[in-house]
Amino acid sequence: MILSKLNSRILIGFFMAHILLYFTYSDQKVFWYMFTATMLILISYSIIKEEVDDAVPLPTYLTFGLVSGLVLFGLFWLGDFLLELLQIPVQKDISRLYKRFSPTLFWHYLSLMLIAVPGEEIFWRGFIQKRLLRNKGYWWSVIISSLMYASVSLYSGAWILVLAAFISGLFWGTLYVWKRSIPLVIVSHLVFDLFIFILFPL
Repeated sequence: MILSKLNSRILIGFFMAHILLYFTYSDQKVFWYMFTATMLILISYSIIKEEVDDAVPLPTYLTFGLVSGLVLFGLFWLGDFLLELLQIPVQKDISRLYKRFSPTLFWHYLSLMLIAVPGEEIFWRGFIQKRLLRNKGYWWSVIISSLMYASVSLYSGAWILVLAAFISGLFWGTLYVWKRSIPLVIVSHLVFDLFIFILFPL
């Protein structure tokens, strides 16, 4: 009975995310309006159903968050370099993604930092993965939640975004299992986005 309730809440949240993000990606003109609203809905669903883990003190999660965000960006930079070296044609897809979905207005950046990034971590790691941890074990919870996280990027129409979401999901999922701190993972995600969208776009 408890397991059934656990699974049903995960599935409801997962299908809710798919429906909302399908409409979010369907119209570029309203993407940031829809994305912001979607994250607010998913945050609300998550915090009603689950407490937010914060198992480490402020200096620790700021330090680990900063360093891990830089490490992940470094991995993406290296991956981009290797793809170019191997002449795998992905640059057009990456450029198209930046053009369609990158923040351009001031409120987009505010939404990204204050709603979108915290929302993704609260929902995908703090709700979905945390519940999977209870009956799937550490590594299965990381893999399954990362696949679920990546699956909603299918609506973008770009396989490179799906792959990027899966890799970052594995990274942040492992970080969450290790430190059990959603604020830490949020800081890591914020640092990564700061570099990949603003300071050093790929």
